[in-house]
Amino acid sequence: MAGPLASLARVVSGGQTGADRAALDWALRHGVEYGGWCPRGGIGEDGPGLLGVYPALRETPTEDPDVRTAWNVRDSDATLVLVLPGTRPTGGSALTVREAQRLGRPHLVAATDARAEVAAWLAGLPAGTVLNVAGPRESTAPGIWAAVTALLESLSP
Repeated sequence: MAGPLASLARVVSGGQTGADRAALDWALRHGVEYGGWCPRGGIGEDGPGLLGVYPALRETPTEDPDVRTAWNVRDSDATLVLVLPGTRPTGGSALTVREAQRLGRPHLVAATDARAEVAAWLAGLPAGTVLNVAGPRESTAPGIWAAVTALLESLSP
């Protein structure tokens, strides 16, 4: 695989619907190692079952999604938060940004149509980076899964 995603060691995500699952699905399609933390019980907004689809995810000891969010930032080298154009991170996505800031980890918040910005930022990461990909869930940002998928595919010719 060529492109700015080629040198990633692993993609980390929490498995929530929307941006998280788009990143995990991309990793599976491209044979990229993936992992991350999910709430106890493998629960997403659409119910349990994450571990059946994404068996490399690990459960936190609690159902609190904030723990999953914090641990995924902690266990990654850098974090990419993707949002729909014209929006800003809220909820868990905003928490992701705050955690990256608190830990002093490289992070970028970008709209899914900011391909050049995302590509340049990714290209500046060292080879072997563990990248946390986060963003809103599908119910609060309809179309985010498709938009994140299209962006990631455009970065991995």
